[in-house]
Amino acid sequence: MPDIRVAALYRFTRFSDPAAIQGPLAALCCGLGVKGTLLLAREGINGTIAGEDAAIEAVLEHIRALPGCANLAPKTAWAERMPFYRMKVRLKKEIVTLGEPDLDPTDAGTYVAPADWNALISDPDVVVIDTRNDYEVAVGQFEGALDPKTASFSDFPAWFRDWRQGLEAPPKKIAMYCTGGIRCEKSTAFLKSEGVEDVFHLQGGILDYLEQVPEPESLWRGECFVFDERVAVGHGLSPGTQLLCRGCRMPVSPEAQASPMYVEGVSCPACHDQRSDDQKARAAERHRQAVHCETLGIDHVGAKQTPPR
Repeated sequence: MPDIRVAALYRFTRFSDPAAIQGPLAALCCGLGVKGTLLLAREGINGTIAGEDAAIEAVLEHIRALPGCANLAPKTAWAERMPFYRMKVRLKKEIVTLGEPDLDPTDAGTYVAPADWNALISDPDVVVIDTRNDYEVAVGQFEGALDPKTASFSDFPAWFRDWRQGLEAPPKKIAMYCTGGIRCEKSTAFLKSEGVEDVFHLQGGILDYLEQVPEPESLWRGECFVFDERVAVGHGLSPGTQLLCRGCRMPVSPEAQASPMYVEGVSCPACHDQRSDDQKARAAERHRQAVHCETLGIDHVGAKQTPPR
């Protein structure tokens, strides 16, 4: 088994003084050799950390002792090498930015387990909404789901209000989903604040669904874009076919990979015409250095980039 444990976590809870949490948490992580990023806000905690198993468990126990975090259930993966270069514990206004300052994200909709999700979204009275961004939806989505075509999560409230205003009759039930649960949890709280009573969200997000629901029974179509070097995963969380463009950090489909505008480490069809010759030249040199470092078995700072959320 690989030596490095990677833990992705979030928890909506009320922190009266996030700054008081920041110092001890950062000191603990750094002292144990844990790296990654954790975001703290009055609405909770969010982030991904990596390190030795015992070190990660110690950090998780520290977080579980914080107000409202006792039931923290991180998603765990394993890596051959440390995927992060440093440890950052940052203070933010929101742990995932929706732009609704008065929203209480702890007042979320009803959780629906992956095993029960198919029955819910197959109900003709249920409207299914994908809360992710347009480039994520393009990689894969649930059959029949609405695509808001948003460029960022903070665009969702305006889209929803416009969409609902254009309906002749409001939907009886709304089901929402996202990659790992954090965005759909917050967006269901937003819908409740807008007066929607029957709102549901997929517990654990698409990732738990793909891991738990057998492919022959699945209503998921395509792959799921993820915010790490895997780029996308399929059923059973098997590796997907998408690559990450190092120029614009967007997913590149197999069809786009065959385009002459796709140059590994430099550009893809989505950004080729928007990048200057100088930018492409610098990207090509960075890619050459990254490949050279990989050949030597050493880390190259900047070789790996996290896609935007």
